Amino acid sequence: MSKSIIFNTLLFLLIISGSNTILAQNNRARDDNQIGWYAFFLNYKIDDKWSVHGEFQLRRTDWVLDPQQNLYRTGINYKIHPQVVLRFGYAFIDTFNYGDVPLAGNGIRFPEHRIFQMATISNPVGAIALSHRFMLEQRWVGRSLDPNATRSDEYVYLNRIRYMFRADIPLKGNTLDNKEPYLAAYDEIFIGFGKNVNQNVFDQNRIGLLAGYRFSNTARVEGGYFNQIVQFGRLVDGKNFFQYNKGLIVMTYINF
Repeated sequence: MSKSIIFNTLLFLLIISGSNTILAQNNRARDDNQIGWYAFFLNYKIDDKWSVHGEFQLRRTDWVLDPQQNLYRTGINYKIHPQVVLRFGYAFIDTFNYGDVPLAGNGIRFPEHRIFQMATISNPVGAIALSHRFMLEQRWVGRSLDPNATRSDEYVYLNRIRYMFRADIPLKGNTLDNKEPYLAAYDEIFIGFGKNVNQNVFDQNRIGLLAGYRFSNTARVEGGYFNQIVQFGRLVDGKNFFQYNKGLIVMTYINF
């Protein structure tokens, strides 16, 4: 049963990745980048229900040489059920001018302020730890309509909803215990909505295929292949434009 679930999960991710490639070939322009994402997650438990979350993500292009984004996120967690956790929080994102075609039409570096609400549902099936993460975001994205601008001078409000499916697979026994390795796979889709969304109703898709190690109840590390597809909110030379960013992702989790 476990092997069947693993096979079906990997097949699902490959089908999505292949379908996105087909879409990009259908009269659409694209830009390809090699990326490296390095993320640090901290969680401090207050009691059995409440905890505090914080994270920093250093996102680079050319694997590690050039900046893509810096992301800072914090939130409050509330466990309403042993398998259901809610989070409310704030994030700040600093996006740089990267790639052959920048996200901002005038090529500026721009900030984003974000409020989010999130629910994570855990659903173990045999030895496989499945999870579903739903996130709603209210975003204030910096921009400038001046083609000669060097920084943003106003904000546009955007809404976005995200869904992530993830499977964690222990490599020893039926549970993931301390000092044991594991595999993980996930897919996350982003959908924009509201009056200010333009071309990118489909906003992003992210796929990760990972190997990890749980050192203790306090620390674990995982890393592997990462694929990010981003659709621009504007047309480029009259075409829908996609970024295809592929590379490495490394994530460190610390729980107090």
